[in-house]
Amino acid sequence: MRRTRKSKRSRRPKRLLLLSISVSFILFGLWFGSTNAYTFLKGYLLFKTGQVDAENNKVKSDLNETIEKEQIKEQEQKPLYPERPEKGENIGELIIPKLEAKLPIYHGTAEEELEKGVGHFAGSVLPGEKDNSVLSGHRDTVFRKLGEVGKGDLLVVKTSAGEFTYKVKKVRIVDKDDRTVIVPKPRATLTVSTCYPFDFIGASPERYILVADLISSKL
Repeated sequence: MRRTRKSKRSRRPKRLLLLSISVSFILFGLWFGSTNAYTFLKGYLLFKTGQVDAENNKVKSDLNETIEKEQIKEQEQKPLYPERPEKGENIGELIIPKLEAKLPIYHGTAEEELEKGVGHFAGSVLPGEKDNSVLSGHRDTVFRKLGEVGKGDLLVVKTSAGEFTYKVKKVRIVDKDDRTVIVPKPRATLTVSTCYPFDFIGASPERYILVADLISSKL
């Protein structure tokens, strides 16, 4: 009997200790939940979670931007004309809104092509491509009213590759032997040339030149 009583007495301090610890935790929980400490910890956790979400969104955004850049780069590298035209081939039409004119374009500037419409100088790029695309025509046929077209007017070229709109930025009158008309350009340019003066009888000594920049493309 004595041993049993002693055993019970020895267990009481342990129970009291456990009870005290439990009460302390409960009291701490109540205090923590009713003070700024809880708000701070909750806000901190939300902030860290937000950082993770923001980082994930940033990674996704960067990935999407990279994909878009690659797609644009791939489109730019894809040739507008997989096959080059043959001499004398009809490659499209030149539309001059100011003159309400729609003129056929043929690849080449020999008399055979110029008799049928506008000629595309074979040594230049095709319409829509980067660099200088050069078109020529007779002043007494397709380009008889070209002198009415000037700075700010539009020139539209339709080909198998799409529709390309150019805006005239410069009008030049040069000597017939001036080769600067066909020089390379740093951007997509359309150069349209015809003999000048328009009312001159015989072989014209000069050329009337329209230099236009590409402003839009519909592929």
